[in-house]
Amino acid sequence: MDAFYVSIEMLRHPELRGKPVVVAYDGPRGVVTTASYEAREYGVHSALPMVTARRRCPQLTVLPVDMQLYRRGSVKVMETLREFSDTVEVVGMDEAYVDLSGSPVPQSRAQEIKRRIKETTHLVCSIGLAPNRLMAKIASDLDKPDGFFVLDHENWRTTVGEKPASLLPGVGPRTFERLREIGIGTVAELAETDAQTLERAFGPRHGRGLHDRANGIGSERLSMERVRKSESRETTFPHDVTDREVLHETVEQLARSVCKRLASHQRRGRTVTLKIRLQPFKTYTRSRTLADHTCEAEAVVATARELLDRFDPQAPVRLVGVGMAGLVSDEVPNQPGQLAV
Repeated sequence: MDAFYVSIEMLRHPELRGKPVVVAYDGPRGVVTTASYEAREYGVHSALPMVTARRRCPQLTVLPVDMQLYRRGSVKVMETLREFSDTVEVVGMDEAYVDLSGSPVPQSRAQEIKRRIKETTHLVCSIGLAPNRLMAKIASDLDKPDGFFVLDHENWRTTVGEKPASLLPGVGPRTFERLREIGIGTVAELAETDAQTLERAFGPRHGRGLHDRANGIGSERLSMERVRKSESRETTFPHDVTDREVLHETVEQLARSVCKRLASHQRRGRTVTLKIRLQPFKTYTRSRTLADHTCEAEAVVATARELLDRFDPQAPVRLVGVGMAGLVSDEVPNQPGQLAV
């Protein structure tokens, strides 16, 4: 999905279409969650501090995050995808892999998916069609927004060969810098490098993986089930906090939010985790495993507050979070809900 959060917001703020807009947790320490394509022209992008975003684009419109709305939109998108295939792997609220290998005309099928998503959600997406996950992921980014790109082994090298090797999944800034140190800058250069050379430089597994990805080799299998193993909420304070009452109230709010989310999905957890970041940027976690799985707010709140008291932070608190791990599903079936965007 293209600029997913912003695109959904445009449905209820049509007057902002064509203008630089971001969805963000605003404040002195806020960061951009999603930026419209108009905002991106000013160098505004996700994870950019809001202070920098406003400096780059003074006329920027900032909308608050409405995660509940975006989740409803995501559900509708994924339901639409399942109209076209029994095998859909959801990898995020705004992204999924769809197996069209059983279709005699996959290009037409993919184009129909684009049309159907726009019809049901009034949103646009970009689709990459390819023989494996790696190529499909990269192809989906080659023609944004509202794009459609077919990538295969025949046009792989001519399409992405001269692009930086950092285009490939698994080639982060550190790996890319190490590649440059040994004279490798592009996908083509990486593909042409002897696999043994890469294995010596990065280890057998990572080196072989780099060589395979540079040559367009990737998995063709999709995973139907991606189960969340934890649920958490956290908040960054606009100013460092030393007031114990404020910390207790915040921990309680976060714990209740986690429990509400678990209950809505008929899930329970057993391990309560408290996350605290102190000035200057030191992060600590404290956990406790309960006797039984639960999503009862009072039990989780009490445990989280006790973890806070036991930790007894001696420096100003910058961030606090509460999480639940060891999740299991209840046997109660999910109840249908309203999914309209």
